[in-house]
Amino acid sequence: MSEPRRITSEDLALFAMQLLPAEEMAEIAAYVERSEDARRELAEIQGDLAMYAHTVEMQSPSAEARDRLMKQVGREKKATPIDRPVEPAAVASASASVAANDEFGSAAGSLYSTEEPPKPGVAGRVLPWVGWAVAAGLAVAAGSLYKERETLRSAVTDQSSRIDHLTADAAAARQVLDAMTDSSALRVTLNVKGAPPAVPQGRATYVASKGTLIFLATNLEPLQPSKTYELWLIPAGAGQNPIPAGTFRPDARGNASVIMPTLPKGVEAKAFGVTVEDEGGATTPTLPIVLVGAAAGE
Repeated sequence: MSEPRRITSEDLALFAMQLLPAEEMAEIAAYVERSEDARRELAEIQGDLAMYAHTVEMQSPSAEARDRLMKQVGREKKATPIDRPVEPAAVASASASVAANDEFGSAAGSLYSTEEPPKPGVAGRVLPWVGWAVAAGLAVAAGSLYKERETLRSAVTDQSSRIDHLTADAAAARQVLDAMTDSSALRVTLNVKGAPPAVPQGRATYVASKGTLIFLATNLEPLQPSKTYELWLIPAGAGQNPIPAGTFRPDARGNASVIMPTLPKGVEAKAFGVTVEDEGGATTPTLPIVLVGAAAGE
């Protein structure tokens, strides 16, 4: 039965760089899982690779350099491990060689010496490929960043479209509000022909949950300079006092408005009323109430 192949430091380096065939990768992976020393050495090699990746100038190796490296790796993987038992024939041959060297002198021994040149270290074989590996990693990262950028750009475009729609809606609402509150706007009340002149009236639009109120009045009687009209919100809850909702004076045509006064949120309205107060307004309504309107259902 053949002996298991000895795993060398060079094998671990090639394993760390994913440069071995699938069978050898699996074999070394199993060996690393069994051997604590192999795991420690592999960790050191991976640390060296990471350090070289930060220090080496990135460049692509030439085809000639790649072929030379792969041939060198092939020769080293087939080298005889140093811990293999020495065959008796090899011992006899070595003894004969020593005797020959003694007989013919050091010059002849030097001429026929079979000593191999020192093998390059792991760093010498790894460094030419580190720049290539880092460049490949950066290419993958760049592709991922490009996809993320495109996704973000699509989201920003969609959000921008929504903002444009909201801006258009807000602009339209603003135009409606401006038309309703413009003092120069023409307001015409339609009545049956021949009916008595129109009487003062007001229209309130109120959203209790938001505390927003828009009040428009027409055909109001003119007031003395020291007087003002005041709008009141009458709460639906028992025992609650009327809440002042703003003062106003009509124009020459009897039109007036109160837009978005400061009101508490969540107050359900029972009715709205208008009174005549001294300039500056009051905290409680002064009778009589000149305009009043009950909320629907009251």
